[in-house]
Amino acid sequence: MTSACPSQEPVPPPDFAALGPLAVRAFPDTGGRFHCEPMAGGGSLRRYFRLRAGARSAVAMFVPNGAPSEEIESGGVCGRWPFLQVRDLLERHGVDVPAVYGEATEQGWVLLEDLGDDTLAVFLAAHPERREEFYVRAVTDIARAQAVLCDVPEGNVVASRSFDEEMLLWEIHHFREWALEARGVALSAADRAIFDRAAGCLARRVVGGPRVFVHRDYQSRNLMVRPTGALCWIDFQDALFGPRIYDIVSLLNDSYQVFQPAFVEARLDDYARAAGLDRAGRAAIRREFDWGTLQRKLKDAGRFVYIDRVKGNPSFLKFVEPTIAKVRASLARLGEDPDMRALSEMLGRTLVV
Repeated sequence: MTSACPSQEPVPPPDFAALGPLAVRAFPDTGGRFHCEPMAGGGSLRRYFRLRAGARSAVAMFVPNGAPSEEIESGGVCGRWPFLQVRDLLERHGVDVPAVYGEATEQGWVLLEDLGDDTLAVFLAAHPERREEFYVRAVTDIARAQAVLCDVPEGNVVASRSFDEEMLLWEIHHFREWALEARGVALSAADRAIFDRAAGCLARRVVGGPRVFVHRDYQSRNLMVRPTGALCWIDFQDALFGPRIYDIVSLLNDSYQVFQPAFVEARLDDYARAAGLDRAGRAAIRREFDWGTLQRKLKDAGRFVYIDRVKGNPSFLKFVEPTIAKVRASLARLGEDPDMRALSEMLGRTLVV
């Protein structure tokens, strides 16, 4: 499988004048006077600005051309933005999400509640003693969301998207294309056959688990800590149905965090309790977690290189080698599978650290 590098269309500049009516509706007592300050973004084309109007503030999200995900969308974005559809769905089911103050989607803008700068990653860097408290909350929140979001209205974008074997294979081959080939590691025909065989086995294993609502990037940079201690979800526009373990892997094998094995096991216990799983179910979660970790970390390592080479953002490159280390650790745990053992040996020969 080869996914060609998406063409990078010119990105239109933000039209800040279109924010004026949104600011007036959100903060009518300020007379429409406001100014914007750029905020740090992530690996997408979306841009964020803190809009200040007197003593009030909001976050203005600019999405050029609707910015469909090249990983999810096969066609153009139609109707209401996926971000807004998913946000409304989550809010209706009791998930904490940012309030929407206004929309000017034709001009690329949505005005959102200002949640501050404390992502879970930032908060825990200042308060490491509270890590267990917040990760218990995070795994409990995702277990609850999976339970209440088992039925999604047919017209919602989430119902139209599925994490199937083809998409999982796309993610796994993202590693080959970007973490290997783009960095000068050319696979021989024999090694390519090993990779393809392992990719197919891995995708089938991951897709075979129970299917639930999947945030798609449920990790410490996409959870905001409210003053109350509640966790507010962000960056959920790519949500879809897929393997139940996917978001748990994203959270507990976060490329931006380091956890001891005992911590991960304890949080898997917490998730199993919150999801109402029996002993057999808890054992199944452990196995799904190993397979899911390997698949997700392969994808992540490739994605970090892609973001540098294609989007011109090198800030994620420092996470490539730690993420590949997690790939090696996952392969070691799955060593009884001949395809995974062959993949481990092949990467040991071709990726010399």
